[in-house]
Order: sequence, then C-alpha cells, then structure tokens
Amino acid sequence: MLAVFVITMANAQTALKKVYDENVNPMEQIDQAVGKARGEGKFVICQVGGNWCPWCLRFADFMGKDADISKLVKENYEYIHVNYNPRKSEGEEKTRLAKAMLQRLSNPERFGFPVFVVLDDTGTVIHIQDSSFLEEGEGYDKEKVLRFFKNWTPQAVRK
Repeated sequence: MLAVFVITMANAQTALKKVYDENVNPMEQIDQAVGKARGEGKFVICQVGGNWCPWCLRFADFMGKDADISKLVKENYEYIHVNYNPRKSEGEEKTRLAKAMLQRLSNPERFGFPVFVVLDDTGTVIHIQDSSFLEEGEGYDKEKVLRFFKNWTPQAVRK
C-alpha cells in the first residue's frame, strides 16, 4: 500500500496542467483570436493538440516557466490552444468541427502534435511549425523556441 501511495503522489506532483478546452468551438476560438490580434497589431499562434498529448502539455508547461518566451509571445501573438481530438467517439458534430478546423489551418496534423500554426491578422495561415524541430531530449530547447517565435512576429514578417 505504501508503495502505491508513493507512486501515486509522485505522479500527481509531476502531472502537467491541462490547457485545452475540449468544449469550445475551435472555429469560433480562432475567429476570436484573429479579431483580437487584428486590433492589437499581433499575429495568432494556434498550438494544435490536446490534453491527450503529453508533448502538447510539456510545451505549455515549458512556455509558462520561461519569462523570455512568455514575454515575446505576449508582445507579438494571441496564443491559443486549439483542441483536436482524433476519436470519433466524441460525436458527429465535434468530428465535423475538428475536420473543418484542420482544413482551415491547412491540415497541420501531418506534422504530428503539437503543431504550431501562425496566422496573420487576417486569419491567413503563414507558417506551420513542426514541433519536433524545437525539441531537445525529453523537452524543448529554449533557443530553438525563441528563434521560431522571433522569426514569425509581425515585425519580422513585414520587413
């Protein structure tokens, strides 16, 4: 019993915060982010994935713990976690919305998850980032992540 308790407590302490709202309409979520970005002179980054994806949650945790990355993102982007659930058991309507969302974002699932889709202030896809290029070991590399975010800011794109 003691061993089970210790393992359970260790897993609870290392559990990552779920960041994807599984009940939101992804198309409306994207529309709202684009509207807000347009009003603030920013772009949108859609982190597409789900609470089922450990690498998706790791990235969210990584970003939240790094002040340099958080500042850069806050200044240049509306950053949203766009839920994608590949299970058909979610129902016909959610399956239809998931398919429409992927089409709207130029079918980024081909790169695996998480995948980052950069939208300009009109909602046009301007870049899809395969997250494997940002990884280092069992996590993410700060310099690679900063380079990605810096290269797709509105200022960098509009030079």
